Amino acid sequence: MLNTFQQARHAVLPDATPEEAARQEFVKSLKHFIQQGILPGLGPIYRTRATKRFEKETGSAPSDRHDIRKAMVPDTYFQHYAAVNRISQELLWDSVIDSIDREGEGLVERAEEAAATNKGTLRIDEAFQVPKYVSSLDIHCMPGGYAGRPGNDDLRLGALYDRGVFLYAMGYTGPDNDDMGRSVCLYIKSRLGDFKPRRILDMGCTVGHSTLPYKELFPEAEVWGIDVGGPQVRYAHARAGGMGLDVNFAQMNAEKIDFPDGHFDLIVSHILLHETSGKAMPQIFKECHRLLSPGGFMIHADLPPFDLMDPFTQFILDNETYYNNEPFWGAMRDLDQIKLAREAGFPAETIRFDTAPMAVMMFAESEAAGYSQDAADSVAERDFVAGEFAPGGGWEVLIAQKQA
Repeated sequence: MLNTFQQARHAVLPDATPEEAARQEFVKSLKHFIQQGILPGLGPIYRTRATKRFEKETGSAPSDRHDIRKAMVPDTYFQHYAAVNRISQELLWDSVIDSIDREGEGLVERAEEAAATNKGTLRIDEAFQVPKYVSSLDIHCMPGGYAGRPGNDDLRLGALYDRGVFLYAMGYTGPDNDDMGRSVCLYIKSRLGDFKPRRILDMGCTVGHSTLPYKELFPEAEVWGIDVGGPQVRYAHARAGGMGLDVNFAQMNAEKIDFPDGHFDLIVSHILLHETSGKAMPQIFKECHRLLSPGGFMIHADLPPFDLMDPFTQFILDNETYYNNEPFWGAMRDLDQIKLAREAGFPAETIRFDTAPMAVMMFAESEAAGYSQDAADSVAERDFVAGEFAPGGGWEVLIAQKQA
C-alpha cells in the first residue's frame, strides 16, 4: 500500500543521501512532537497561571487573541514552545538545502529534461516586478523567499519549496504534495454535479502541486498556474512534465492578470489569500470576477476566518504571524471575505464558506483512493483542533459563482 505520509519521487525532486534523509525525517518528527506533545500544554497554562497573572495585572480577564498573547508571552512554557517551533522551521530548510547544493547543476539538467516533455506553455516575464509584500521578507523563513532576488531565475528555489513544504506539513499534503488541490477537486466532483470547466486558473500556484489534480480531474481542460515567483513556475513546469501532465504556467500577479475577460470557467487558489496584503485581496477578488465566464466558480481554499474560532484557537494560529514570517496571516482572517466577494460583483446568494475534507485523511481512513461521500462527511464533522495542519481534517473553502 502507498505510504500516504512519505513524499513520492518525481523527476525534479532533490535526491537525499541517507544522512540527509535522516535529518529531514528528524525535522518532520520534531514538528509532529511540537504539535502533539508541546502545543496541547498551552491550554492548561493559559487557563491557570497566565489568565490569573493577566487578571491581577489588568483587573479583567483576557477578551480576545491579543489579550491572550499578552497573557501568554511572559510564560516560560510558551516561550519554550515558540522557540522550539521557530528552530524547527529553520532546521527544516537547512535539512533540504544540503541535498540541493550537493546536486547542483545535475538538478537543473534533470529539470530541463522534464520541462521538455511538458507540452504546456511556460511564460516568464523578465521585467516582472514582484509585489513588496512578497519580496520584502522570506515567507515561512524560507531562505531566498518564494520569488528569490531580482533577476534570479534559479529554479532550485522551487525544489527547496517542494520538499520543504512537505516537511512543514508533516506529510499531510500527501505523497504528491497535492492534498489541497486534490481535496478541492473531490469537493467539486461531489458538490458541483456535472460542472466541467473548459479553462482553469490556479492563482499563487508556487510549484504547481495543487494545480495538477485539476488536469487529472478535467483532462480536456486548459489548465494554468500563475505565481509571482519565476523560480517557482519554472520548477512547476518541469515538475508537471516529469509527472506526465501538460499544464501551462506563467509568472503573473493575481492582482492584474494577462488574460481576457471571461476566459476561465474555474478559478482556484490554495493558501494564497493569507500571503497577500489587505490592499491586494479586494483586487484579487475583482480579477476573479472579471476573468470568470458567466456561471463560473471562484474557490479559495485556506484556513477558516477568525470569527469561526474561539479566541484561544485564534491566538494559537496567529503565532504564524509573529514567529514564522507570515505578516498577513492574522490580518487576512479578520477581513470580511464574503463582503469582499460581494463588492467584487458576485451575487450574495452564491457566496459561502464550506469545508473540503482532506483527501489524504479520507485515503488514510478508508484505505482506498476512491472518493466516498460518507467518508467525506465523517471527516468534515470533526471538531476544529488547533495545531493540526488542516484543522478539523478539512480545508475551509470560500465559494462564489458569477451570474450566469
